[in-house]
Amino acid sequence: MTGKLMQGRPGSFLCKSLLLLTVAFTSVCVSANAQFKELNRPDHDQLPYYFGIYLAYNNTYLHPSKSYKFIQDDSVLTAEPGASGGVALGFLATFKLTDRIEFRLNPNLVIGGAKYFSYTLKNPAPGEDLTQKKTLPSSIFTFPLQFKFNSDRINNFRVYLLADAYVATDLMANAGNRNAEDLIKLKKNDFGVETGIGFNFYMKYVTLSPEIKFTYGMADLHARDPNLKYSSVFDKLQSRMITFSINIEQ
Repeated sequence: MTGKLMQGRPGSFLCKSLLLLTVAFTSVCVSANAQFKELNRPDHDQLPYYFGIYLAYNNTYLHPSKSYKFIQDDSVLTAEPGASGGVALGFLATFKLTDRIEFRLNPNLVIGGAKYFSYTLKNPAPGEDLTQKKTLPSSIFTFPLQFKFNSDRINNFRVYLLADAYVATDLMANAGNRNAEDLIKLKKNDFGVETGIGFNFYMKYVTLSPEIKFTYGMADLHARDPNLKYSSVFDKLQSRMITFSINIEQ
């Protein structure tokens, strides 16, 4: 019997994120429309730089590539990566490059968002369940270098696109509960790219900016252990994340 590798299903979270984004967009739009007769902070686009606070909810999972051992060895029938939610808090520093392009620093700390795998075993050992769930708790410090591509400002509203590269480090990589003998080991450092879309709502005193971003890790995080059945079924493991955030900026 050939093993089956199943990938996580972040689609439900994506739908929820888009729903939240729509609700946020609609509610803020109602407030902003009442102010469209008066242009809020019309000189904001002339600022050479400005700062803000980043608040986010994200869903993170590992994208796997199966090992040849997974096909040859039926000790593990299925291996399914799962997604879990976490929160992030960060800082924003935005610098004007042109009338349409800005450069942004966004260091942030992701708390929670544990990664996990669900396994189905063919012949579990005595006292071992047929299905196993292995959880890898994490707290990740991420430092994205972002480019923000702005549309025209329409009254107190603007749409923008994001593209960035980031580096990240898992602050819990060496924690005791991550070093159990039966757990997959992950490398500490990661890097990758992000894309996203956001909306600026220029309020009287601040700019409120909901965003949704998609993160694609490029590093192979898998620290392989050929003697561990939960590890040997995988070749590469790369991080993926979907983030919904609210930025409060000057």
